[in-house]
Parts: sequence; C-alpha cells; structure tokens
Amino acid sequence: MDLAGISSTLLEAAFFFYLMATFLFGGAIRQKGLRDGEGLNRWGKLGIIVTLIGFAAQLGYFFTRWAAAGHAPVSNLFEFTTFFGMMIVGAFILIFFIYKTAVLGLFALPVALIIIAYASMFPSEISPLIPALQSHWLAIHVTTAAAGQGILGISFIAGMIYLVKNIDQSVSTKKTKWLEAVMFFIVSVVAFILITSGFSLADYKAEFEYIDKEDAAAKQEFTIPALVGPHEGTLLTEGKMEPLADMPAFINAKKLNTVLWSLIGGVILYVLIRVLTRKRVAALLQPFVRNVSSDLLDEIGYRSVLIGFPVFTLGALIFAMIWAQIAWTRFWGWDPKEVWALITFLFYAAFLHLRLSRGWHGEKSAWLAVVGFGIIMFNLVAVNLVIAGLHSYA
Repeated sequence: MDLAGISSTLLEAAFFFYLMATFLFGGAIRQKGLRDGEGLNRWGKLGIIVTLIGFAAQLGYFFTRWAAAGHAPVSNLFEFTTFFGMMIVGAFILIFFIYKTAVLGLFALPVALIIIAYASMFPSEISPLIPALQSHWLAIHVTTAAAGQGILGISFIAGMIYLVKNIDQSVSTKKTKWLEAVMFFIVSVVAFILITSGFSLADYKAEFEYIDKEDAAAKQEFTIPALVGPHEGTLLTEGKMEPLADMPAFINAKKLNTVLWSLIGGVILYVLIRVLTRKRVAALLQPFVRNVSSDLLDEIGYRSVLIGFPVFTLGALIFAMIWAQIAWTRFWGWDPKEVWALITFLFYAAFLHLRLSRGWHGEKSAWLAVVGFGIIMFNLVAVNLVIAGLHSYA
C-alpha cells in the first residue's frame, strides 16, 4: 500500500476510535465534572485512552499524507476540514487533562466526527499545489489558523452544554427557539452527509457546460442533483435533473447547491426527529448534562477563548498578512476570507472585553461562544463554498 492509501486508512481508523470514545464518555457522564482525575470512573479513563489512540492515528494520517503530497495537507477543503476536526480533538484532549470533564468528550467528539465526515464529501485526491500556494507559509498560516479555530471550538461546545443544561425546555421562549436553531444547523450538516453519501453510492454525475466569470467556456460536474445551475449553463448528461435556476458568474453554483441540499435535508431530518420524539433536540440532550457543573462549563468556555484567540490572531491575521504581502504584494485586500477572518477576530475581542469589563459570565458568555463558532463555520462553509474570491482554491 502506498503512502496515500496508508493515510486514508489511518483517517478511517481515527474516525472509528473517536466514535468508540464517544460511547465510552457516555458511560462516564453520571459523574460531575472534576478538576482532577481522583473521581473519574473507568469509562472516562477508557474514553480518553481511546481518544488518544484516535488522535495518534489522525496525526499519522496527516504526516503520511504530507509525505505523499510533498506539502502540508491543508491545501483544499478536504484537507483543511479534516485538520480542523483534528484540532478540535487536540484542544479537547488538552482541556480534558486540565478539568477531567467527561461530558465535554460526549459533545466534542461528535462535533469533530461531523466535521471530518463533512470533509469526506469533498474530493480527497492528492493534487499538485497551484503556484499561489507553493510556499512554506501554507503550513505556517493555515495550520495555526485552524489550531486557533479548534481551540475556540471547545468554547462553543462548553457554551452549548451550558445552554442545554440551564435553559428550561418545558416552556417555549426566545432562548429555547434560538438554541433549537443551533441544533437545526447541526442536524443540517448531518443531513448533508447522509444525502451526499447516498448520491455517491448511486454514482450520480451530471456535467454542465457554462460561462465562467472570465467569460470563457468551462465545464463543471455535479455529484448531487443541481437545484441551481452554473452561469448560462447547459446540461450535457442525459437523464439528469435540470436546474431550477442559473446563478450569476460570481457565485459557484456547485457549492451553493450543496448548501441548499443541506438546508432541505436538515428540515426533513429535523422534522422527523421532532415528530418521532415529540421533543426539542435540546430537550433530548438535557438528561446527559444534568450532573455537570455550570460554573465549570463557564470557566472552560472562557479559558478556551483565552488560549484560542491569540493563536487564531497569529495564524489567521498576522501570518496571513505576511504571506499576502509576499504572494500578492499587499498585506490586505478585503478578500471575503480576509474580511471574515477580521470579523472573527473582532468578535472574540468583543467577547473578552464584555467578559472582563462588563461581567458577561454564564449564559451571556455561553451565547457569545455559540455565535462565535457560528461565524467560524460560516467562514468555513458559506465563504468557501459560495462566495468567489482569491481564496476560492480552498
């Protein structure tokens, strides 16, 4: 087996171990979160051991793929998103050894699993770097930015657990509706993975000829039915679904199509869950977090931002601007990815200001952590998939 095959096998092994560890942490949630390992039961200990094995396997995937490709494997959406998922697991491991909170693993690992599964929906072939990416700054900038986002992701997970635990699900309020909206978007990602996997198994392919933003003829292949088509597109594959509308040249129709399918699938799956259980998704999760300390969750969320914010700033802004100056002879150009990196920076700066100066603790802090991760995911999904820019190669 070549290095590329070994790396794929290691990634699949990591996915399996993370899934196994999730169930093991589920067996440990009867205990309250502790600051030391004295009261951690055997399920929690097994959970972190299996998580470490999975993390080691994913590290093996990362470095074997690096060796196979000849460059840091963060050059496309598949590689970046799998690395992002790995950074969430790495951040969880770090936080776990500080706080020994098993319930964090019960939520952090599924988030990482969803992100890694989401990555698998994109082409995973190893391909040469385009000229703009042929720089050592690729590894420096992208890996540091993803590490910062992964650590900030733990603040989202702690915040989400806090809200699930403390928001009263017996009555319908604005809080329950907003929390349920967060659950809906998580369900939508799961639905997207299921839909894409189904069409992949059916070997669905539809090819279009269209006019790109340079007014040149081009071709594009869709692996799920086209709800929206490319600019002035013509369907070349017989027997496949005609798009309902054509998109302007500045919008990537193929990527927008994945977003639309996610939302449609999310609505269907969410309605099924509600009809079958007759409960909100957050209400279904509430029994799992009953014993965890709210103060501990608040501290974990805050500490995660304290660590993740400077790491993200270093990678997504400072290193990015240095590379932009080298590659494009300007350190800032208001590209969509640059703008959303700045928005993310300003949001978490406001988070720390409100926390330290205005005393926004507890529920307010938890909501901010959830919104902040929403901004990160918007950058990952919508900006990468829909909005064209200099970073469209990602």
